[in-house]
Formats: sequence, C-alpha cells, structure tokens
Amino acid sequence: MDQYKCIIIDDEPHAIEGLKNYIAAIPSLKLEHCYTSPVDALMELSGDNKTDLILLDIDMPQISGIELSRQIRQKTNKLVFTTGHTQYGYEAFEVDADAYLLKPYSLSKFASTIAKLFPAQTETKNAGDFFFVKNKNDHLKIVKIRFDEVVAIESKQNYVLIHTLSKQILTYMSLTEISKTFEQLPNFVQYQRSFVLNKEHIESINGNTIQMVNGVQITVGEYYRKDFTAFLSEKLVKAKRSE
Repeated sequence: MDQYKCIIIDDEPHAIEGLKNYIAAIPSLKLEHCYTSPVDALMELSGDNKTDLILLDIDMPQISGIELSRQIRQKTNKLVFTTGHTQYGYEAFEVDADAYLLKPYSLSKFASTIAKLFPAQTETKNAGDFFFVKNKNDHLKIVKIRFDEVVAIESKQNYVLIHTLSKQILTYMSLTEISKTFEQLPNFVQYQRSFVLNKEHIESINGNTIQMVNGVQITVGEYYRKDFTAFLSEKLVKAKRSE
C-alpha cells in the first residue's frame, strides 16, 4: 500500500495528540512531523521538499493558519484545515484548501475526508470499532464485540470461538466467513489454519509457538511460516554486533 506523508501544524498539544491517534488508525498515512509553532513550520517548510498532506489549524498565535497557508500551499499536495471556528470557510476556499474539518470531529469523519482526498487507499484499523454476533453460550443473545478487544478467533468445526480480553463468545459461523470481516484490518493475521489472531495481543513467542495475552497458545502452521518469519524479523529488536 502507498503511504502518504503528512504534517500537523497546531498550537494545541491535545489537538496534535488526537490527530496522531487518527493518523495511526489509517495505514495509508505516515506522520512526518508536528509543529506547535506556525513560525517554525514556515521556516522549515520553505525548502524544496514537498509533502502529501498538511493538517493545519487556523487560530494560532503570531501567524494564523490562513496566512501560513498562503506561504506553504505549494509545499503540499493536499491541505486540510482543522479548526474549532466556522467563520473561516471563505478564506479556506480562497487559498484552495481541499477540506475543512470542524473540531471536534470523529475518526469516521477524519477517515472519510482522507478517503476522498486519496481515493481507494484508505483503511481504518477500527472499521466502525465494533461488530455484533449471536452468542450460542448465552441463548443466542446478540452481543457487541470491539475489534481492538479481540485476541484471537478459533475454528470449532461449524462454529468459531471468539477470544476477547474479557470473555469468550461461541457463534455459529465458519472461520472463513468471519475472516471476511477482519481481512481489511492490518492487525489481524492468520499463522495457523484454525486461528485468526490479533498481533497487538501477542504476549510472547517460543520457537513456532505464539502465546497470546489471555493464555491461548497457537502453533504456527508450515504454510504460514514465511509470513510469520517476515513479521518476526520486522518487529524483533536485535543488538548490533560490535565491529
């Protein structure tokens, strides 16, 4: 997947932290730098380098976002204003802004805006944050499960057992069927034919055995060894050998 480089310019640290979380939820975005000072941003963005996206606050000290945008508009492919004020819509139009996000805005609003700016390249880890299934162990009651709380999904013949951080839910569905719900979410992978697991909830690895945070152990299947080895190689921090 292509990644689009983005820069945040906002004098409010909590607004930057919120945007960082949103950007982290969209695999096609890569955060390059954050500026709390519009003056620093102007000085550092005056070179020849261009970026793909600038997320720019408007109400800032010394230089407003509107003024700053006139100086740096040519340094980015896409410019999005993020502001708590509604009265700057015309000025945003004048400087050829691509979008105008009014604070506070949700992840879904942010993701849909990015999807319009960069079509067919946007995925969110949250995918709506949750889903529903019928729980066979509770008289087929429909239960809500958050994606980020799913540890692993285990095949049980005609059923799947969904292991979460706090409980287990048995539902009538094949692993192949439920995998379609998770296949666009980058944290969920299959390293064994009977399991889909959430990489975020791996606790330890011993050889080809993966232990999840809730105690579930998964042995990596031979068919999946190559993908598993690539994942481990990417994430394993190794000491450099002394020359």
